[in-house]
Amino acid sequence: MMARRKMSLNELSEKVGITLSNLSILKNGKAKAIRIETLEAICKALDCQPGDILEYAKEAS
Repeated sequence: MMARRKMSLNELSEKVGITLSNLSILKNGKAKAIRIETLEAICKALDCQPGDILEYAKEAS
């Protein structure tokens, strides 16, 4: 969605109010959880729905 909106990680970080390192963890799929408030702010900044940026993946056994 960032590419579609032509938005950099820095710009999204500023709009959402989350650090670059935390945003990078989310972007790379390494986060174990996300606060609803954070998800809402990201969706608002990217003008999208949660399903546009989230993907379910089973954990490795």
